[in-house]
Amino acid sequence: MKKLVLSILFIAFCTTVFAQVSVQEKQALIDFYNATNGENWNSTWELNQPVSEWEGVTLENNKVKGITLLFNNVEGTIPSSIGNLSNLETLELSFNKISGELPTTIGNLTNLEVLAFNGNNLTGAIPANIGNLTQLKQLHLSSNKITGNIPATVKNLKSLEVFNVFDNQLSGILPTDLAQNNNLEELMVAENNFTNPEMFSIILLSNSGATLDLTKEPTITSPANSIIAIETSDDE
Repeated sequence: MKKLVLSILFIAFCTTVFAQVSVQEKQALIDFYNATNGENWNSTWELNQPVSEWEGVTLENNKVKGITLLFNNVEGTIPSSIGNLSNLETLELSFNKISGELPTTIGNLTNLEVLAFNGNNLTGAIPANIGNLTQLKQLHLSSNKITGNIPATVKNLKSLEVFNVFDNQLSGILPTDLAQNNNLEELMVAENNFTNPEMFSIILLSNSGATLDLTKEPTITSPANSIIAIETSDDE
């Protein structure tokens, strides 16, 4: 009986010590590494080492919770299998050389709180199913080459505190539902081609209780705890 107890304890110990992320999550990370020229990153991953030792990867209870690789020479496209990292809370890939479109599988990351791709070479449209990310607090997509409209599904992002799409090639209307988000603290949408920035500003600042001054273009400023930058037309 004593030997049996010791054997069970040894197995439990080994399971704790050697536990790793799931095969699916590890493969998603390897796909990302391969698709983005991982061998030439500034800080690369040793794929023969445990995932817990991979630079910029945060684990919790053997689940991938975060990927943070700023200024890391990450170059290439984001594979669709990124959507298999369903426990991800932070995806911070700003200031790299990522190109192509955001895959629609981004919408599978329903636990995501921070999505950041500032300063890359992203093209195409923002996926409509970004509205699935109901836990999202920060969206950073500035200084890319993103086109199309802001999807109406952003109205579902009730937890959003930062919305940053500054310096892209976006067009159409700014969704008024976004302006009515009471949690929004920072909104940066200048250097795009939106058709309703003035009306959006009125709704946004009215909702926040700020004083609107249309004589100060192109930036309209809200109370001290908020940063709002909205480009107005040149002929005002």
